[in-house]
Amino acid sequence: MAKTPPTEKIILGIDPGTSVMGYGVVLIKGKQIQLLQFGVIHLKKYVGHELKLKKIFERVTSILEEFNPDEVALEAPFFGKNVQSMLKLGRAQGVAMSAALARDIPITEYAPKKVKQSVTGNGNASKEQVAAMLQTLLKIKELPKMLDATDALAVALCHHFQNGQAQSKSASWKNFISENPGRVK
Repeated sequence: MAKTPPTEKIILGIDPGTSVMGYGVVLIKGKQIQLLQFGVIHLKKYVGHELKLKKIFERVTSILEEFNPDEVALEAPFFGKNVQSMLKLGRAQGVAMSAALARDIPITEYAPKKVKQSVTGNGNASKEQVAAMLQTLLKIKELPKMLDATDALAVALCHHFQNGQAQSKSASWKNFISENPGRVK
């Protein structure tokens, strides 16, 4: 019986934000996880929410073009008390999703607690605990100053650990429309 070759896939993890958006790219080769790149998209310098959204779309698009990921995983916004912040965060997430969906790249969302649980074993872990675990798992020499980057890596690893099974998944606009007929007119 022939051995099947190990499957390879690239996962882009995104931690949406309107001031700083984290991203992390990993390559999965069989059971090995290789860090390709992680960082942040600085958005504070842009005036106006519309310009920030444009920059998110452009930067996420360039990351998609550079790494050609097979799947994109995003951290779902958590429910806060500030409705305006939630709305802006949702828009930022939607723009990042649109960049992936425009290329027919499957997207999956994960709740923040699910991400932390998946990576550290504790759904209430701090950003620092998540970063420390990732430093060990991915052999990161030096952690970044902005932990939004490691949060995004955690989303990518959570997606890998969950085998792509999460609360919501839309592989394309066509799938989204068929799964959500009442939301499209």
